[in-house]
Amino acid sequence: MRHQLTRTATVLIAIASTLAATSCAAGSSTAVTSKGSGDANQTLTVGLAAEPASLDFTKTDGAAIPQVLLYNVYDGLVKLNNSGEITPDLATAWKVSTDRLTYTFDLVKDAKFSNGQTFSAEDAAFSINRVKTDWTISLKKSMDVVKEVKVVSPTQLQVTLSKPSNNWLYSMTSRVGAMFSKTGVANLATAPIGTGPYTLKNWNRGDSITLQRNDSYWGKKPFFQTVNFKYFKDPTALNNALLTGTINVIGTVQAPESLAQFTNNPKYDVIQGTSNGEVVLSFNNSKAPFTDKRVRQAVRYAIDHKALMDTCWAGRGTLIGSMVPPTDPWYEDLTGLYPYDLAKAKSLLQEAGKTGVTLRLRVPNLPYAVSCGQVVKSQLEQAGFKVQLDQLEFPAAWLTTVFTNADYDMSIISHVEPRDIGTVFGSPSYYTRYNNPAFQQALTAADQGTQAQQLVEMKKAARLLSEDAAADWLFLQPNLMVADKGITGLPKNAIAESFDLSPLARA
Repeated sequence: MRHQLTRTATVLIAIASTLAATSCAAGSSTAVTSKGSGDANQTLTVGLAAEPASLDFTKTDGAAIPQVLLYNVYDGLVKLNNSGEITPDLATAWKVSTDRLTYTFDLVKDAKFSNGQTFSAEDAAFSINRVKTDWTISLKKSMDVVKEVKVVSPTQLQVTLSKPSNNWLYSMTSRVGAMFSKTGVANLATAPIGTGPYTLKNWNRGDSITLQRNDSYWGKKPFFQTVNFKYFKDPTALNNALLTGTINVIGTVQAPESLAQFTNNPKYDVIQGTSNGEVVLSFNNSKAPFTDKRVRQAVRYAIDHKALMDTCWAGRGTLIGSMVPPTDPWYEDLTGLYPYDLAKAKSLLQEAGKTGVTLRLRVPNLPYAVSCGQVVKSQLEQAGFKVQLDQLEFPAAWLTTVFTNADYDMSIISHVEPRDIGTVFGSPSYYTRYNNPAFQQALTAADQGTQAQQLVEMKKAARLLSEDAAADWLFLQPNLMVADKGITGLPKNAIAESFDLSPLARA
């Protein structure tokens, strides 16, 4: 099977109010020498909510780093287009053997890293192997299936898998597939080196990250010479920054109820679509009371999801009932499995002997999580639970307490990584601590089977997860962006991790 595609401009965005960076690096700012910013017409400033604490996504879980760096500073062999299709990047074409074990990639001939080194198959092999040996984040396991990486020539790479995998090539469109220079990985936390259309110019910690156009870029040059990612913890401040001309784009609207001031203003364009951002009411499945399925079910029945979404997110979003967004081919609307039923929630809680049990709901201090946490607390207390609501500083405190130490009963977080159902629930060591062999077997069968079998098994896995009440899915976040009139190329749907700058321009 041969894949020969044109290199397609991709517009993808990771929800900024999601799982972000950890492991702080020392110092107050990071700068890389580069050319000036050029005229104002070629400068763009994007407002976001969650700032990285490090620029090294090989050591740090979360979405805030690849949001800025992936497809901008770092290229991969392949990437996703705006329809979620795998398209060429540093690989111009690829073929897959009939046994689905060997991938042969033809590579571009003229790409260079920002440190001046020429990109070749040696760097591609180094990057893939390094995921297995040096990466520490949870997503590294997607490379476990790789058996051998062979450099055929400077412009051809061969990757052999230990077993067929539908997920592997797709995972190569994510941060795991980023290509690194063999001589450029000494200081990834502050000095990223890639082959992408931009380089890091400056990082003013606590305020902004500035990217500079890479004029030696091997592909089509992007329109904007300088792009500033500016961070705001307060949703009102984010909105005011656009209204006053401090920024040009709100990358992710943090107060959906405020959209009217932009929708009715001819100075702005409002983009509304969907995303991968499942807002998960996560349970700690490894400890009481959530080791009892009846308690998990009681929580799900006690949540009035429509009322919650209307209250905490202005009715913007989609009710899904599972860990699969509608943009995935195996999506099913599973909201009917646990309809709002307060009487049933009370009955299950009484049957489990847990009426009056106290649940620690520990949420990051991000707008959606704080707002939705208050509604969850109110609704669960009506069913007979007691809820202790704690706000944890994000990212450091939440990541340490909830994500790393699993010191919580429930939390609320938006998971934005594409096709992340297996990442979040497939391993009992992940923060959800979910361990269901039948679910894991369905994921394995989906990965190794034909495309038709993948569809069947992924639907099975999603239904098993939902029926077992491994978590509650409050809603799917919309993709809501606001921009100055005349900014073109912004995406309607947010499908992957990157805020891809390449397609953006000013009319």
